[in-house]
Amino acid sequence: MGLRCGMRTTKCQLLVTSLCVMLLGLSIATLSTVTHYGLHFTLISNISLESNSYRVIHHAAFYFGICLSMTLILAALLSSAATVRESQCLTAMGFLCFALAFNGLIPAACWKYTHSTEVEDSMMDVYDFVYEEVRRNVSNFRRHELAAIHEAFLCCGKHSPFGDMTNVERKMCPPGQVHDAGQDCLQQIQDFLKKHMDLVSTLLGITIGFTVYGMILTSFLWFSIHFSSNLNRKGKYILRER
Repeated sequence: MGLRCGMRTTKCQLLVTSLCVMLLGLSIATLSTVTHYGLHFTLISNISLESNSYRVIHHAAFYFGICLSMTLILAALLSSAATVRESQCLTAMGFLCFALAFNGLIPAACWKYTHSTEVEDSMMDVYDFVYEEVRRNVSNFRRHELAAIHEAFLCCGKHSPFGDMTNVERKMCPPGQVHDAGQDCLQQIQDFLKKHMDLVSTLLGITIGFTVYGMILTSFLWFSIHFSSNLNRKGKYILRER
């Protein structure tokens, strides 16, 4: 009686957890797609440089996010099916998917913590390069790229500690726009990325918590099904004719 009650409670919790994990998987897929195809990110990624380090991060984050979201959704589907059918095989597969997702989430969280400024620095390096190319009048194509960045981030030029304006600001800033720290493109890029990375950190933390809880519930359900089947077989005998 106690085992069946515990199994019923575990099944209810696992169903709710599977629903939350599926929503998290869809959220990660949506965030990865928005990050990959969003205007702010594609502008920086598509700028042609000999060594655009942000482009590598940009593509790696997208593919990792899609793979992680698919693993989470698969774990949620298998766990839901295992709960309904009380299948040890499906439960074990659900646990395996949760474990795979956990093994991907932990390195991602560690990378986010140890390389917290790498994305920011790579994006600002790209802007610095384009800005300097325009300032030296190297290419009109760079001027269009810089104008697109200014339009996307609602900024213009870089803030000078001496308060003076270069030819870039004079030619590319809208008339009457005051060049202050609030319009500094480097600061705007930094603020934009901070909000985005805070969202990523929150989503990673919540997903890690639900993934660990999913592994615990699937493990408990597997053992509950195993011992329940053993108890159901206990006391049953087969009579054979001589």
